[in-house]
Amino acid sequence: MSDEEYMKLLDRAFDSKPIMAASTSDFVIPNVDALVQGNKTIIKNIAAIADKARRKADEIGRYMSKELSVPISVEDQRLIVNSKFNAPDLDKIIKRYFSTYVICKECSKPDTHLDSSGRGMFTLVCEACGAHYKVKSY
Repeated sequence: MSDEEYMKLLDRAFDSKPIMAASTSDFVIPNVDALVQGNKTIIKNIAAIADKARRKADEIGRYMSKELSVPISVEDQRLIVNSKFNAPDLDKIIKRYFSTYVICKECSKPDTHLDSSGRGMFTLVCEACGAHYKVKSY
């Protein structure tokens, strides 16, 4: 086979190759389903958010309590915030939590877990690519 025939076959093979998207991820951060009752805000889907993050609901509650500077409690699959907040503001905080404590900065996958190393720091360990780095504890 000559070089010219080989190049034609190679061009034909590349032309018939399907075009793949750069990244196909089905991971979506859930939106907050919040309900304001009196002077409290109830997040009804904290269990779904915690399940998606592969974290405990009380860990997410602790982070939100620090970010919002209000007391928060977890009761019956719900997160109760002792102040009035709207859903878009709570969504921003949840997205910030995911970007800091869930999604790997190297490979952008959510397959991570936190190791507590003491002294006010966590180590975020990615199970997909093996990266690990320090993040501030909440």
